[in-house]
Amino acid sequence: MRVKSFASSSLFLIIILTNYTFAFGPLFPDGPNLVVTPGKLCDKPSSYRYPEHIAYCIRDVSYETKEFLIKRYDTQLGFKIESMNRIDFKIDHFIPLCVGGSNDIANLWPQHKSIYEITDPVEPLVCQKMAEGKLKQADAVNLIIKAKTNLGSVPEVMTYLNRL
Repeated sequence: MRVKSFASSSLFLIIILTNYTFAFGPLFPDGPNLVVTPGKLCDKPSSYRYPEHIAYCIRDVSYETKEFLIKRYDTQLGFKIESMNRIDFKIDHFIPLCVGGSNDIANLWPQHKSIYEITDPVEPLVCQKMAEGKLKQADAVNLIIKAKTNLGSVPEVMTYLNRL
């Protein structure tokens, strides 16, 4: 009986959350909003990497910047991130640092764990291919944008990268 009760409770919670999402909008973004987070390349490099000599910025995002980004996505775009568990989010570099991305707010967005569990495997593979000289920065940026703005494209992007 407890299993049935738990299953019923879980189903009830899913129905409530689904109705909440439809009635009030999504709780969190499924990708960076390209108006608020268009992406930006490193313009103050600490070093250069890869055969292509790509500018590299050391990770440097303050707590205040992270809080600002969450509030910005909530107030400007209607998400409910502030009302959710903060541990379920990270502030993601849209264009990863290893691809030559910046710490600028134009390159940062609040990413829910359900999203980064899908997109995070793309980043090290893209950077590995850049380090091997098999992928140019412009192509890497395009692949990252494709994966992070269209979650359904991640398997295709991974297959492409693995074939390089």
